Amino acid sequence: MKCLPPLATLLPCLLAAAPIERIDQLAHAIEEEVIAWRHHIHENPELSNQEEQTAAYVAAHLRELGIEVQTGVAGHGVVGVLRGGKPGPVVALRADMDALPVTEETGLPYASKVRVNYGGREVGVMHACGHDAHTAILMGAAEVLAGVHNELEGTVKFIFQPAEEGAWPAPMWGAKLMIHEGVLKDPDVDAIFGLHVWSSMQSGVIGLRPGPVMASSDFLRITVTGKQTHAAAPWAGIDPITVSSQIILGLQTVASRQINILGTPSVVSIGTIDGGDRNNIIPDHVVMTGTIRTYDPDVRAAYHAKVTRTAKEIAEASGATAEVYIGADTGYAATVNHEGLTEQMRDVFERVAGEGKLVRSNLSTGSEDFSFFQHEVPGVFFFLGVTPEGQDPAQAASNHSPRFIVDDAALITGVRAMSQVAAEYLARNHD
Repeated sequence: MKCLPPLATLLPCLLAAAPIERIDQLAHAIEEEVIAWRHHIHENPELSNQEEQTAAYVAAHLRELGIEVQTGVAGHGVVGVLRGGKPGPVVALRADMDALPVTEETGLPYASKVRVNYGGREVGVMHACGHDAHTAILMGAAEVLAGVHNELEGTVKFIFQPAEEGAWPAPMWGAKLMIHEGVLKDPDVDAIFGLHVWSSMQSGVIGLRPGPVMASSDFLRITVTGKQTHAAAPWAGIDPITVSSQIILGLQTVASRQINILGTPSVVSIGTIDGGDRNNIIPDHVVMTGTIRTYDPDVRAAYHAKVTRTAKEIAEASGATAEVYIGADTGYAATVNHEGLTEQMRDVFERVAGEGKLVRSNLSTGSEDFSFFQHEVPGVFFFLGVTPEGQDPAQAASNHSPRFIVDDAALITGVRAMSQVAAEYLARNHD
């Protein structure tokens, strides 16, 4: 029997649901452990595709719980399979494990002191996006669900993913590579859930919305070629710096004048520009890089075409040329929550969050490779507030900041949310 809203059709499933009170009791019983796991992972961060110690830490925990474990998926990915005591569907829960090349400035007693060579220079490494919290939360959910596995009406697959932050210019990494290697198969996943800690919400608040949640992200590189000349005689050459300036301004008309913005917003930004070696020499080339963010596949395709046309034709008007590369294959798709699944499980998130603490999250122009899982199976991605009570979230350091802090008190809400949504999904969708 598959159970879908409205409430009257859900009632038989709710009566037969997994033991929610026991799940909550088990979650609260391991709260201090979950905090300790996060602190350990935070103090020992590893960059994308280097998560060897973190993966070993996770795998050892899953094995202690009697969960079937597969390691080495898409590099250092870990997958655990927990088979319930009753037949039913398969639900997946996902957490990402990688850190960022950021030097920590939080002053916490468990702050990272790790330093590595990255991009030819020594940098600090920090869990500045909260992946340490995601991993610890899913480790907690695995322990909780293992404690009630005889009553689960199906199977739970725990996906600990490497390289969410990307490994450009590799054509595959993270979620995409895990999917390619069969993470959603054997047993076949019917639905997937993931979370992200978020500094713009108060600790313990859950943010949820159906449909588009986070933007697609495409790498943009434009190489403008002119003709070198002395800066005192610019008419003797073709100035790629001036042309590049015109292109940067022209790109802003793609959103404001060339794309229908009534459906979903979109952004194109240039983040770097490099050209020339001396103040009095106009160079041959300028290279600039940036990002394109959209929420709709059709808008994304239109952006690619119009950005390319705008750059090329502005360059041509000045006698220069522009080579445009948009790394759609190495970018992130938009994160889009399955509307039916989101609504079906809304009451679970509301119960976990508590009165007034389930909010409709805002659209984010950030990107997530959880989106690739959602292209394969119905998926829901939600947010967990981690800014401590008494602190204004608007003033809190954002994700990716060297001062980003996760309130440990929020972790238990994440464990309860992941555990309950998995158990309830199985109870409501078993045959």
